[in-house]
Amino acid sequence: MREYAHFIANHWHRPASRQTVDRSNPANDALVARYAQGGQADMDIAVAAARKAFDEGPWPRMPAQERADILYRIADLITANAERLIDIEIEEVGKARRFVKGDVGAASAFFRHAAGMAAQSHGEAYSNLPSQKTGLVLRQPVGVVGVIVPWNFPIEIFAKKVPFALASGCTVVVKPSEMTSGSALEVARLAASAGLPPGVLNIVTGRGSEAGEALTTHPGVDMISFTGSTTVGQHIIRRSADTVKRVTVELGGKSANIVCADADLDSALEGTLQAIFAFQGQCCVAGSRLLVADGIAEVFLKRLIARAEALTIGDPQLATTDLGAMISAAHTQKVLGYIERAKRDGQRLIAGGDRITPGAGLSDNFVSPTIFADIQPDHALFAEEIFGPVLSVTRFRTSEEAITLANQTQYGLANTIWTTNLATAMTASRQLKSGLVWVNTTLDGAPQLPFGGVKASGFGRELGNAGYDDFTDVKTVILSTAPYLSSFSAPT
Repeated sequence: MREYAHFIANHWHRPASRQTVDRSNPANDALVARYAQGGQADMDIAVAAARKAFDEGPWPRMPAQERADILYRIADLITANAERLIDIEIEEVGKARRFVKGDVGAASAFFRHAAGMAAQSHGEAYSNLPSQKTGLVLRQPVGVVGVIVPWNFPIEIFAKKVPFALASGCTVVVKPSEMTSGSALEVARLAASAGLPPGVLNIVTGRGSEAGEALTTHPGVDMISFTGSTTVGQHIIRRSADTVKRVTVELGGKSANIVCADADLDSALEGTLQAIFAFQGQCCVAGSRLLVADGIAEVFLKRLIARAEALTIGDPQLATTDLGAMISAAHTQKVLGYIERAKRDGQRLIAGGDRITPGAGLSDNFVSPTIFADIQPDHALFAEEIFGPVLSVTRFRTSEEAITLANQTQYGLANTIWTTNLATAMTASRQLKSGLVWVNTTLDGAPQLPFGGVKASGFGRELGNAGYDDFTDVKTVILSTAPYLSSFSAPT
């Protein structure tokens, strides 16, 4: 079993309360980690360290290329320690190995891309102002950033935020999920060995109601970057208002996966399968609403059911496993509750719907790939974020109807459309109300491309220039080389 304290100013700190949080592997219920239970006192120490590092330390004053060099070294260390990080994520998240490998690889890539942005960041200059004036637009680090990371993609979402904040010159305090804190602590340790100065990256573990609340309301924190549920995001926005923090939030989703009659059905089939059943559906951009053209629905669903039932559910450590465990017994029960209510409502279940124990020594925190057909927009399966391997299917007749159905949600994180018609693709890309649209691909991205939502899915962006810019303040400087004349001295 792994045991950790808080990581503050490049040292391990025992929690003030001397209390801990245990984490068991959701796939087999074995105790795998013990974390410090943080609270206000621990957060005060971490924020003070980050504040001192920002106000007095070398990091924000360091030449950008030197910051970049350190971030490159961190990326290299993540790659060198990939197997350990993969094992930790599998133990804590219950996600299948084939997907966790991608998460760790993405984390290294994000650090590497942020390093390049640090070295190339620049402002603007305007030399054409009147009266011998020059205007400068500077981008400066916002200050101390509080980062709150969820449990479903611990290392990947950590790396969508932290390296970009660091690249800009900010210092950071991270509160990871109490269920999946291992990778954040391990990366912080690697960062210290890469030469990151003390206080620049700090990790305080514990429950959101204590450690997260202390970070959100702390007067020494200039910005909060949060990923998680819409309900918690709304609370963070309200609580951060008292100290007028900048806030970016990436929240829930209920993504539509639109399959048009002219789609490449082989690609659409594989994409639909990936969109909802990868990561056990515990993904904010999961394509949990399949909108399929009426003319191809029967054939497409028959093939989809066969592919879903052929997926391997089992030990997430095995390379052959497709679906691992749900994050916890409580979340498993929540997902099953949606399934049972839908059955009672008379909704047509065409695949799965079971809680299973897939092998000896494994827990029962596993849910089979589940598909409900003919779901209407007023049903919870269509409207609510289930966060599990549960797909609702709704038919449409025209692409206009599909776009209307896709937009019939409070969320606006991502949508997917499968079509070989360029006009349909471009129209949908413009009209779908989401921060991200995939055309003939899904669950895809790159460090250069911003990620984030609209409506109840939040605001602000991760990755790309927009993600970097969110961690900066814009300052205007006006320089004059001419003698100054006030309005009082000007001729009338």
